[in-house]
Amino acid sequence: MVVRRLLSASRPPGLPQRRPGRRSVVAVALAAVAVTATGCTADRAAAPDGGVPGRLSVLSLGPVATWDPQRMTTPQDVAFAGRTFIRTLTAHPAGADAAAQRGVVGDLATDAGTHDDSLKVWSFVLRKGVAWQDGSPVTCEDVRYGVSRSFAKPWSVEGLNYPLAYLDIPRKPDGTSTYTGPFTGVGQAAYDKAVTCEGPKITFRLSTPMTDFNQVVALPVFAPFKKSQDRKAGGALAVFSNGPYQLQGSWDASSGGVFVRNPKWDKGSDPIRRGEPDSIQYVQGIESQTAVQQVINDAGDRKRAVTLDSAPPALQQQVLSDDALSRRAINPRSQFVDYLAPSFASRVMRNADVRRALALATNRDGYVTALGGTSAATPTSTLLGPSLAGHREVDPLGSVSAGDPAKARAALRASGLTLPVKIKVAYRSTPTADKAMAALVNGWEQAGFSVQLQPIQKDYFSAVAGPGVAAKTDVFWANWAPAWPAASTVIPPLFDSRLNLSAGGTGRDLGAFADAGVDKEITRISTIGDPTAQAAAWAELDAALARKGAFIALAQRRSLFIAGTSVSGLAANEALGGFVDLATIGVE
Repeated sequence: MVVRRLLSASRPPGLPQRRPGRRSVVAVALAAVAVTATGCTADRAAAPDGGVPGRLSVLSLGPVATWDPQRMTTPQDVAFAGRTFIRTLTAHPAGADAAAQRGVVGDLATDAGTHDDSLKVWSFVLRKGVAWQDGSPVTCEDVRYGVSRSFAKPWSVEGLNYPLAYLDIPRKPDGTSTYTGPFTGVGQAAYDKAVTCEGPKITFRLSTPMTDFNQVVALPVFAPFKKSQDRKAGGALAVFSNGPYQLQGSWDASSGGVFVRNPKWDKGSDPIRRGEPDSIQYVQGIESQTAVQQVINDAGDRKRAVTLDSAPPALQQQVLSDDALSRRAINPRSQFVDYLAPSFASRVMRNADVRRALALATNRDGYVTALGGTSAATPTSTLLGPSLAGHREVDPLGSVSAGDPAKARAALRASGLTLPVKIKVAYRSTPTADKAMAALVNGWEQAGFSVQLQPIQKDYFSAVAGPGVAAKTDVFWANWAPAWPAASTVIPPLFDSRLNLSAGGTGRDLGAFADAGVDKEITRISTIGDPTAQAAAWAELDAALARKGAFIALAQRRSLFIAGTSVSGLAANEALGGFVDLATIGVE
């Protein structure tokens, strides 16, 4: 069903480390190009290292699939674009305060929006003085047109379909929208009723109450798009900016591109971005290990470079054990939580004592050690990470992060099954994951399980979510990260059976968990108007799901990014997925 596709599409395929189709290619150094758009660097003397003065280099494996705001799904690309050339109605602020990052402030809009008592009508008023790179103003109709594109193909099948999920537009029996986008005219009247403009004021009418809709509109799918610049499907890598930087020339799919100052950007109209570097060179096609090593070496233009991909575990330890290197590195939480989903379609796992025994025997410490240690991940017992309101790090089962095989064995004996209890555990196979899963097997077998691992190397989530798979496997490894920093993007997409379970498979409810009471509670919590009360209710439901054995949380992932010695203001933003925040970064 379409909503299921929406929820899975909000996660970049191939989580957590890689994007689909990433190629192992040799890094291609971009030619140094003088900044001509604004003259900001034209009169500067050449840098002593031969690079372009005032230019920041960002290093990434890539590839970037699209810069089109309505097609963009990869968090790393969203984090980059949202700080350089795409502005949205609201945005998560920069700065070291994690609680402040979690909220939103007006970006294109004058504030974080207003809503009626029903929480189904939200309005935002656009700022004055915001312009596109050609000098034309960003208007309410530009925002309205941008959102409308998400209903057309290919955006409706490739992008984040939150407009389809939340706007009050009728759907067909198969879940697709009766509105098919701005190019066909089909269903246009319904869209015109759901999204309206009155001067600089845009109003959205929703099909369901939402306390955090002002966080949803911080996503690029709700960004404006100038109709005259729309190349439709052929414009995947085109950039038309309303932020501090614009693409110089065209994007090179193999090597990247250079973003130079947008002369029409008014710093006074932008409360988020400082626009410190004169230009930004995006170097694509460089392996993370190579990128980190180049920045560690700190030679030439790599003195003014920062990595966008997390350092491999071995290099993390090298960086963190060296005082000089650690001072120019950051090690933020990445938002992704690894967890296990016991299969409720499995005869063995339908037994609550078996699920409890598996949880008690799970050695999260060993799992984290195998991933690369505490710089790569930290043990957790909740799906709601520390950057989410309402986070609680208390295990509702009373288990310990090292596992308790003796206590688990007692629970397994209480199940009435003959020991050892055979279970099949599916997971996405990588060299690191193979080690991490092997670390879990030891504790499980001490508790009385006989474990058969089922490594899957390709298209993992598609393979394990298919029809009938949940009945053939007992436990599934999985991971998830919120689309924005709220529990409403964690619990419902994973455990609301109405969104996931169908004849076509389990969606992201890999364990085929179905509980009418939980579904009802999800609906109730979604209508709570007070954000603090709603966060507390989500936390209670998270704990209840853990007690039911709907999931066994394993680890909160972490990343490590490093910058050259001439980079200032290096910071991450957990509300943007824990990636480098380019809003405040600068170069000397």
